[in-house]
Amino acid sequence: MPSHHTYKKIEVVGSSPTSIEDAIDNALAECAKTLHNMDWFEVTETRGHIENGKVGHYQVTLKVGFRITGS
Repeated sequence: MPSHHTYKKIEVVGSSPTSIEDAIDNALAECAKTLHNMDWFEVTETRGHIENGKVGHYQVTLKVGFRITGS
């Protein structure tokens, strides 16, 4: 019998003073504290905060998909 999955997705925003990759990692680490069966993410927005003419923080908006059913 073929397997099937049903997913739910949520939107979160991660930030980091270091890099876009760290902002993604920070968001996923926080999600992992309460979400189970995370399978994928999609970056939908990238932006930043400027301080004194330089990047102060990177911000990324993610859609995170996690399985709610399936075998």
